Amino acid sequence: MSKRVIYLKNAEEANIIKQNGVILGKAQAEVAKLIGVGIKTKDLDKVAEEYILDNGGKPSFKNYNGFPATLCISVNDVVVHGIPSTRELKDGDIVSVDCGVFKNGYHADSAYTYMVGDVNQLTKKLLSDTKKSLFEGIAQVKPGNRIGDISYGVQSFTEGLGYGVVRELVGHGVGKYLHEAPEVPNFGKRGNGPKLQVGMVIAIEPMITLGKRFVVQENDNWTIRTEDRKPAAHFEHTVMVTKGGYEILTTFEFIEEVLVSRNLEII
Repeated sequence: MSKRVIYLKNAEEANIIKQNGVILGKAQAEVAKLIGVGIKTKDLDKVAEEYILDNGGKPSFKNYNGFPATLCISVNDVVVHGIPSTRELKDGDIVSVDCGVFKNGYHADSAYTYMVGDVNQLTKKLLSDTKKSLFEGIAQVKPGNRIGDISYGVQSFTEGLGYGVVRELVGHGVGKYLHEAPEVPNFGKRGNGPKLQVGMVIAIEPMITLGKRFVVQENDNWTIRTEDRKPAAHFEHTVMVTKGGYEILTTFEFIEEVLVSRNLEII
């Protein structure tokens, strides 16, 4: 297999990815139970890893190109690829948690950005709008459309609200590899890029900034943060192209059930 070729998935393969998406969603829900002031990010990582392993899966990210953890945990101005540590979450923080599950030969990939305590209104709106932009992109998924239609859907919505759209990091195909063709940028032109075909499975993942779009990489060679140190949000679903349009193979349902049970706001 080549990572450069777009592999179309059949119904059986899609079902495996969807089952992995349930494990992933429930692992994220375990994280959602603990998100709060004073929790260490490495403790969030531990509970997610244990849940995935207990359910017969493997963390997609751990040891991927040397990444040391199950979760990418990115706080405030960190966009993606934050490494779990002894850092304790503080009131007003936002925390992007990106997770992948590998089981029965296939990956599922999804991310959700959480609020810790009392988050300011501008940042809260960034989260809400980034999540909306994910679904703006997903709405463009149907046979015959192109990757650029998804990209334009995300970009036009977010830039229209004054946000920055990160360009150095993009969505991607998902399947036997964690990262497959095609790339799915969050910026682009309608009608450009590979044509969407039934059976394509892609991760759509807007990474949106409250300030300018520019990012820098920290010395750990993983952590990507905003150059201007303003907050960034990240939401992601794994999505399949179907005859009728699309099917979302990952889920936020279990996360949001936990947030409701804790009387926490869902953006």
